Amino acid sequence: MLQFRDTIILRTHAPIEIIEITAQVRASLARSGLSQGLLTLFSAHTTAFVCLNEKETMLQQDMLDFLGGIAPPAIGYRHDQAPVDGRVNAHAHLIGLFMNASETIPVAERALCLGEWQSIFFVELDGPRPQRKVQLQMMGEG
Repeated sequence: MLQFRDTIILRTHAPIEIIEITAQVRASLARSGLSQGLLTLFSAHTTAFVCLNEKETMLQQDMLDFLGGIAPPAIGYRHDQAPVDGRVNAHAHLIGLFMNASETIPVAERALCLGEWQSIFFVELDGPRPQRKVQLQMMGEG
């Protein structure tokens, strides 16, 4: 069994941001030598996540508006009264309750088995941040 690990490093620029990372994931898969198996993406952050969805400009703006409306920032959340790292970000943690820290995607014939309209996204909920990481773990046959 072949195993391969990689990391995608991102810089975010907005408080809430959706960044497509499909090309970076495909490049990592190509470097891995994996032909069949599973690829898992993992965001080791409590205010940034990964997801699969459609890449369409108007939909992405709808997503940003939706996420921004779930839990408005700075409205008296208890976590904001004593933030661990000085960031008033309770709203980002609350939005994260509805998101995934990881996604697993099948791999067949050296390609991601994504649906016709699926792309891979990193979703920042507490930006901007100078560095965010998505860990990739691949296992299968070469």
